[in-house]
Amino acid sequence: MDRRETLFLPDDAATAAFGTTLAATLRPGDLVLLVGDLGAGKTALTRATIRALMGDENLDVPSPTFALLQPYDGNGHAVLHADLYRLGTARDIDELGLFDRPDAIVLVEWPERAPELFDRAEVIVRLAVPTSGSGREVEVERRR
Repeated sequence: MDRRETLFLPDDAATAAFGTTLAATLRPGDLVLLVGDLGAGKTALTRATIRALMGDENLDVPSPTFALLQPYDGNGHAVLHADLYRLGTARDIDELGLFDRPDAIVLVEWPERAPELFDRAEVIVRLAVPTSGSGREVEVERRR
């Protein structure tokens, strides 16, 4: 059953707090897709979520834009953070190993580059900068 909620995050602190809240709802094997234009806050939200899962608010969480995939293990969690912005073709998704660890929580930025991921996702987070230019509008779709 799909459930949707819409939020407004006025600043980076609110985005980080939402990342912590999101992390608390995730389970091993979950696929989370983060959708939004450049600058919408996908990486900021992903960083906050990973830091919460790892239990380290100062953890260095680089964007995997060039590496495409960054793994994390700690605090009882396995996490894979993927950024598909530079993915050559959707067929290349199989080579990344996104689903090689069934126990991992998988967070994917730019999932539009591999549309088949949408059918497998437990959570889809859509982020947008409102026309006022401040804060972030967030729509969360939960599919379990």
